[in-house]
Amino acid sequence: MIQTIQNAAIAAIKELYGQDVPEKMVQLQKTRSEFEGNLTLVVFPFLKMSKKAPEATAQEIGEYLTKNCSAISGYNVVKGFLNLSISDEAWLNLLAQIDSDEHYGEKQAKEDSPLVMIEYSSPNTNKPLHLGHVRNNLLGWSLAQIMQANGNKVVKTNIVNDRGIHICKSMLAWLKWGNGETPETSGKKGDHLIGDYYVAFDKHYREEVKELVAQGMDEEKAKQEAPLIKEAHEMLVKWENNDPEVRALWAKMNEWVYAGFDETYKALGVSFDKIYYESDTYLEGKDKVEEGLEKGFFYKREDGSVWADLTKEGLDEKLLLRSDGTSVYMTQDIGTAKLRFQDFPIDKMIYVVGNEQNYHFQVLSILLDKLGFKWGKDLVHFSYGMVELPNGKMKSREGTVVDADDLIATMIADARKTSDELGKNDDMSEEEKQEIARIVGMGALKYFILKVDARKNMLFNPEESIDFNGNTGPFIQYTYARIRSILRKADSPLTPLLERGEQLQSSASKSVNAYSSPLFKRGAGGESLSSKEIDLIQKISEYGEAVAQAGKDYSPSGIANYCYELTKAFNQFYHDFSILNAETEEQKQVRLCIAANVAKTIKNGMALLGIEVPERM
Repeated sequence: MIQTIQNAAIAAIKELYGQDVPEKMVQLQKTRSEFEGNLTLVVFPFLKMSKKAPEATAQEIGEYLTKNCSAISGYNVVKGFLNLSISDEAWLNLLAQIDSDEHYGEKQAKEDSPLVMIEYSSPNTNKPLHLGHVRNNLLGWSLAQIMQANGNKVVKTNIVNDRGIHICKSMLAWLKWGNGETPETSGKKGDHLIGDYYVAFDKHYREEVKELVAQGMDEEKAKQEAPLIKEAHEMLVKWENNDPEVRALWAKMNEWVYAGFDETYKALGVSFDKIYYESDTYLEGKDKVEEGLEKGFFYKREDGSVWADLTKEGLDEKLLLRSDGTSVYMTQDIGTAKLRFQDFPIDKMIYVVGNEQNYHFQVLSILLDKLGFKWGKDLVHFSYGMVELPNGKMKSREGTVVDADDLIATMIADARKTSDELGKNDDMSEEEKQEIARIVGMGALKYFILKVDARKNMLFNPEESIDFNGNTGPFIQYTYARIRSILRKADSPLTPLLERGEQLQSSASKSVNAYSSPLFKRGAGGESLSSKEIDLIQKISEYGEAVAQAGKDYSPSGIANYCYELTKAFNQFYHDFSILNAETEEQKQVRLCIAANVAKTIKNGMALLGIEVPERM
């Protein structure tokens, strides 16, 4: 419909003022609520052509459009703005087009579409995933779905921090105090088991430091001289030198962690197309740094350390290799980039990493560009803020961080409890009750996190998130389930309506005046569409714009907010109008079609957030 009106406006300018104008000059926007109309054409760009006042220009274009475009039923002028009223036939035609496309508003990737790689998760293998990882994974997964819905090819990747001193701390603690404990013998998930030993190391290490300080040693020196930290560094050196015993222990304990991670990823509903490991990438990074050194991009200091001088770029000097030849995180990221570029023809690289790493990625972008990665200069750091819970809420077993598995279990339990209390699941089997509790609990968690602008710090309140009213996942899920229930109760199936939509779309492609289906007699002698019916059709049609904007802005919150606004609009319509008891059969069919397409759009939009919607609640 927008395209039809744009074409008609271009024809109007040609006819009235003898000028050819590009499509981008024809600016159509939703009419503001205080004015009559559905779409507004901004006429200011045409004033040089018309050589008339804004009001007169708008009046002339409005007259032309009402006479020559059947989609326009009327107009009014407010200064330089031409407010257009769209005919019922045009709205119904648009509804038929939406109805005939299962993924209306989304684009499919083509053979020559850009390849976007998205990195998210990035866990350490010395502890389980926590609340911060939950936000990271949900943002990364949703961003991947949004970029795909914008017609891009997408590769989802993860870089696992599986080497370094933090890993050795867990390994050393397990050797000292583990007594051969395994996930099987302890009954714990592997990532939790290893996390417990990381905490144990820290506890004993602090005690050693405290004791050394009590003996008169400076605290900073005590942190370096504590026996445990020295042993951990010795273990790291052995790992670097491929000591078989250390490497075997490292591999065994990491496998425990990976099995634990996989369970959490499955519960979160996220996955990856390719996983990289720092144990593989850090040497590649060292090679690229040496290459940059030879080409004069970097320089070596007297102690043998290698640096990048970025003062010309307004930054500082950045360490790339320590004096002992060991790598830093920047080196590892360069190595990972090298492997990724070998594996995939990347056009755009997006890193989903917290805002505390803003400077890191500013530097990485410059270094990758210097080293010849074509996407380096334009890499995207999808920077997000911290997420916290109210004090005292769901503390983990260590008492320091909010564990992802605990959070997931609590959300599902809360969803079940709320559903039981509201009596929404009385007629369901136990299995169905639990499955719906999972869908609703995870939907509450995901939506509450994703509806917030990712750049902002946020407070996650579990009680608020599970509410069946307001801007929450369960509110949207319940509306979807309500619509599905209405459709199941409908006397007549929707198939004839879909066929009518297909017939209409086919005929409409031949002529903008072709509104031949019986469904579309309304407004041409039958009763008119209500303003709320029109609002809903217009809101559904805006899904494509929401998807495109979310892709442009890298903004899952844009999709969440769109789904909420659509849900609110439907509930207001449902409050004011009966669907199944409409006055006429045609009225009922139109409203059923609108409802079905609201449900479809909610389902598709929520899927971009990684959220499932239940058929009933």
